[in-house]
Amino acid sequence: MKARLIAGCLALTFVLGIAAMSETGSGSAAKPAASLVGRGRYLVNDVGLCGDCHTPMDNRGRPVKGQYLQGAPIMFKPTVSVPGWMAIAPGIAGLSQWNDDQAIAFFMTGKKPDGAVSAPPMPAFRFNKADATAIVAYLKSLGTDAKGK
Repeated sequence: MKARLIAGCLALTFVLGIAAMSETGSGSAAKPAASLVGRGRYLVNDVGLCGDCHTPMDNRGRPVKGQYLQGAPIMFKPTVSVPGWMAIAPGIAGLSQWNDDQAIAFFMTGKKPDGAVSAPPMPAFRFNKADATAIVAYLKSLGTDAKGK
């Protein structure tokens, strides 16, 4: 009898837990969105190292606080002439110049919406769709006035 009562209580707790999750939205789009942005943050900061070019540096080579991914002069130059070399990396926080589909396509192909390839020293990334989507979600989450990582 006691075992049945415990089993019944456990079953009821399980059912109530599932019902509470569906009512509160646990496991819905809120968590994947946060994890998507987190994945994008990792890819931008630790894999692509985007801040090395797209964030201004002070005279000691440290990122300027309050100007994260706001665009910056490229701190290095090629030793030989490279056609199309960009002297200034554009701001990418907020990605206001592109819609999501355009930006995702860029990170998957290295091509801009007009079909032109990214100019050196920007690598022509070939991220898969899931990673490109995460990068775009993170960059869009920053807005155009990003203050830090």
